[in-house]
Amino acid sequence: MQDYLIRVVSPDGLFRATAAVTTGLVGMICEKQQTDFTATVALGRLLTGGALLGCLLKGRQRVALSVEGNGPLGKMSVEADADGRIRGTIRNPIVNLPPAEGRFDVAGAIGKAGFLHVWKDLGLKNPYQSMVQLQSSEVAEDLAWYLTSSEQVPSSVGLGVELDSEGQVSVAGGFLVQSLPPGDPEKIEILSEHIKNLPPTTSMLRQGLAPAEILARIFGSDGFRVQKEIPLRFSCPCSQQQIEQMLTSLGSQELTSLVEERESVEVTCEYCRNCYVFNREQMGRLIKIAK
Repeated sequence: MQDYLIRVVSPDGLFRATAAVTTGLVGMICEKQQTDFTATVALGRLLTGGALLGCLLKGRQRVALSVEGNGPLGKMSVEADADGRIRGTIRNPIVNLPPAEGRFDVAGAIGKAGFLHVWKDLGLKNPYQSMVQLQSSEVAEDLAWYLTSSEQVPSSVGLGVELDSEGQVSVAGGFLVQSLPPGDPEKIEILSEHIKNLPPTTSMLRQGLAPAEILARIFGSDGFRVQKEIPLRFSCPCSQQQIEQMLTSLGSQELTSLVEERESVEVTCEYCRNCYVFNREQMGRLIKIAK
């Protein structure tokens, strides 16, 4: 089934929500990153979170999430846009951590001390940037804390990634529910109780529940109106021209040193793992441009 998400709003306009299935997307990106079991679950949660936040944007707006803690994973980064294009990378894909209480130890892999960084390109002169301390390092709780504390939008986030016995992604997805101004404390309490009583996100996905069915369990009899359905896909905009610009930014002296050390220069994109090779002639041209 094609990965996708839906964005909905409650009939009274007091709540908005998104829910997504990201199984194929998470599997593909984690395969590119060569992650082990725990790293797959961690990166998969952040990828899903990025997709959920991306669908709240408009036009060519983009969002980037970065989680960096003191655990063995180091740093995870995800980028997403309003059209469902997503990519992600991880600094240390192999953590070799044993399960904690029967679950993959995502919090231990990320580390208890660290930060969630959020960057948004909203088409303005300068990008929006924010940073919050990690609260639990379980990803969903940290995203909810950021949205509630930094963006002042009370939010609940559920993220799930489940693997089969061979470490392949069997299900992945999640949901985001937000209370909008002016807010209704009574209705917030009702929805909060519905969310509290939900089965684990992975259980609902394993049962085959579609995004709309997950949200139906949250909104109950009040229902919702679907605003948009967005297909999700891996996309990396790296190109030969982009890599050339990155190399020339190093300066002619640094590029000359690279050429003196090797016959060719190879640059691998950290997101898609495409390798760009520049021979001596090409490097000579870049050195002239960099002067």
